[in-house]
Amino acid sequence: MAELNLDIARKILDAALAKSVEKKLKALVITILDARGCVKVTAAQDGTSLMRAEIAHGKAYGALAMGMGSRALFQRAQEQAYFVSAVNSLAQGRLVPVPGGVLIQDGATLLGAVGVSGDTSDNDEACAIAGIEAVGKSMPSGHDPMGGHRFSEKIMLNQKPKAR
Repeated sequence: MAELNLDIARKILDAALAKSVEKKLKALVITILDARGCVKVTAAQDGTSLMRAEIAHGKAYGALAMGMGSRALFQRAQEQAYFVSAVNSLAQGRLVPVPGGVLIQDGATLLGAVGVSGDTSDNDEACAIAGIEAVGKSMPSGHDPMGGHRFSEKIMLNQKPKAR
């Protein structure tokens, strides 16, 4: 069975940091969790602001807890605010439903999640994706980072109710 080992987690981290430097982003914190939600590695670039580590962890944790990237979780929070709020209460406030948390898969096997915080949510997410892609892993099938939902979810959300 595939798992997220420390070597792979460090490679994801290094590639995400390299993307940050390449794009000249603000200082980031990157957290990588395994499928159990345990921290494999966390790093903070010099100059990160207060709470960035907690936010990065919350983005990754929320993605794992809900089984969707944090961009999709953000969209769900807009559509079903009471539900996401209730789940966040159950999780003792550990979910951060904004883009920057991305699931890591190896084929159909969930390995963990990357959470990034420090720049815009779009840039945070781009760094997470760059890290995952650098090690040959993938996001869930149909992951649409800039659209927020998997393709099948988009179809369901865009359908109008049939008149009766």
